[in-house]
Amino acid sequence: MKQEFTISIFTEDHIGILNQITIILTRRQINIDSITASESAVKGVHLLTIVVKTTNELIQKVARQMEKLVDVLKVFVHTSEHIIYQEIALYKITTKGLMSGNAIDHVVRTHHARILEVSPEFIVIEKTGHKSDITDLLHHLQPYGVLQFVRSGRVAVTRQVKELNSYLAEMDEATRDRQYGSDSMNQ
Repeated sequence: MKQEFTISIFTEDHIGILNQITIILTRRQINIDSITASESAVKGVHLLTIVVKTTNELIQKVARQMEKLVDVLKVFVHTSEHIIYQEIALYKITTKGLMSGNAIDHVVRTHHARILEVSPEFIVIEKTGHKSDITDLLHHLQPYGVLQFVRSGRVAVTRQVKELNSYLAEMDEATRDRQYGSDSMNQ
């Protein structure tokens, strides 16, 4: 049964890594619902956050395959209950439509949005939340004249306590153990 997964991929900052990752997903016929790339808390390490819908069995295979890529340091797969996440959206609405009555005040307060810019031609509203919240506000704004709409990909942090630094330290220790273990065997 398909469900939504958030894949957190920690990588070195090298050209072409995103292409390699999308090839893995494409070969398994997994569509990307959203994607975000950013720096991470570890200097020199970047984070790709990808949201997909697939089966648990297939996502585990994909994660193992991604971890084999040279520039990938660690891959985590989470369901929505294991992460804290948000998306951001911007709505550009006609000023004339939204300024009638007290519609703008009602929209902003009801949907916990904020106004970024007001001009004679348009108003830009920002909304942070889950996809359903963002879509709900879009449907609410449609009658007022939506000129533009854009939604970011998911940004997420895990609920787990163990962070990437711990995994990197464990990887370094395992590498040293293998290296020293093979050095002592060669003597």
